[in-house]
Amino acid sequence: MIRIFAFLFALVVAAPALAQSLPANLDKKNAIVIDTTKGRIVIQLRADIAPKHAERIEQLAREGFYDNVPFHRVMDGFMAQTGDGQNFNGTGGSKYPNLKQEFSPTPFKRGTVGMARRGDSVDSANSQFFICFGDASFLNNQYTVIGDVVQGMDVVDKLKKAPPGSAGGAVKIGRASCRERV
Repeated sequence: MIRIFAFLFALVVAAPALAQSLPANLDKKNAIVIDTTKGRIVIQLRADIAPKHAERIEQLAREGFYDNVPFHRVMDGFMAQTGDGQNFNGTGGSKYPNLKQEFSPTPFKRGTVGMARRGDSVDSANSQFFICFGDASFLNNQYTVIGDVVQGMDVVDKLKKAPPGSAGGAVKIGRASCRERV
């Protein structure tokens, strides 16, 4: 009986760690983990096609810039945007200068992560990024692809969608970390 209790206790203690395991083929040097109130999202950054943008995301994650930041813009069928660690509402950036675009032929599709920018300037990306819910080929060669969701698209799908005419979203990032340091 004690062995059964010990085994069950071990399972209960180990379950959260097992549930939080990372994909086996993950390049931890170029990945970030986003823990939200809905679950975990793992993004493989594409330093091969957007080295400056990937470096910026990793830097901000290491600094804790994304911690407790909301997904401030979640548009059903399109994308979920986050990364405003300054104002928390989509109007801010980081203390670092804006980045020049790093467009590539990589298409925007379900799970693609792109760098947000001001609509009037291709060289205005700073800290905000978005995750596509589906095909968004109209963004190709207009925005910089910075990565792909490799785990947790089900979590992205759970993000609260904005009502028509609104841009809001309520899910917050609990912690974002650059896996390079783990």
